[in-house]
Amino acid sequence: MNKYIFVFCIFCFFGLFNSVLQAQNTNAYLIPRQIYVGDPAVLVLPLPATIQNSPDIVLRNGSSLPTSDSIDFHKITLERRTVGSRLMIEFTAFVPGILEFPVIEIGGEYFDGLQITVHSLINSRVAPVLSGAASSLAMPGTAAMLYGVMAALAIVILGVIWFFYRGRTVLYRLKEKWRYYRLFASMRKNQKSLCRLINKGVDKRVILDLLSEQFREFLSLYTGENCRSMTAQEFENEPIPLKYFFSKCDEMRFSGGTTNTEDILAMLDDLRKFLILMEETRKESQK
Repeated sequence: MNKYIFVFCIFCFFGLFNSVLQAQNTNAYLIPRQIYVGDPAVLVLPLPATIQNSPDIVLRNGSSLPTSDSIDFHKITLERRTVGSRLMIEFTAFVPGILEFPVIEIGGEYFDGLQITVHSLINSRVAPVLSGAASSLAMPGTAAMLYGVMAALAIVILGVIWFFYRGRTVLYRLKEKWRYYRLFASMRKNQKSLCRLINKGVDKRVILDLLSEQFREFLSLYTGENCRSMTAQEFENEPIPLKYFFSKCDEMRFSGGTTNTEDILAMLDDLRKFLILMEETRKESQK
């Protein structure tokens, strides 16, 4: 009889021990609810209320914390309250999948069978594929250079189109303007040079010959007609009184009389006035 009583006591002892050791985690929950590899998390296991409130039992880093190859435990807290107790396990998992905690001993109690599910950042349902080669990095200022080249090319194309439609006319006008500018500048230079020759005492007949020759050459280039062999009478229809100018010049050249310096200077001054008048007339006609 005593033998059966002993066996019954042994059976009750192991049943009570297993009821304490195998703490089910059906009511346990994670904070956050979904965790990934390397995320710190807290597993909270609700427990029955106690008769009276007791100080919290805390296990921190050290030999008292359980060890695992896949889980790093930071802190375990057991709270005993009359309104409801709970076990809080702070940890970080480093392996994806369903992980089981080792047996946890705290405050004379053992907790086993606690499991968590750790997700991976890589979708396991899709085969890993290497991404393509990264594009080469653009050098600083490449965009500005590219847009600058495109803008310059567009300007060149527009310039070519403009040249075919209006460019040749504009270039011809510029060429003519430059030609007449040089022509008047050259004649003004000759007029000043003749004034200096008079002051140097050069023969007056030579000065008059140069005056007539150079002015006729200028008129030929200016009008496009051959004025080199024209007589003074042939300048009668000109708007500028060139007939009187060349008649007086020829008279002083071929009369054989004495020519005054003041008369030659007066003719050179008339030449200067003619050039000014002709240049202004041309500018007005181009407007």
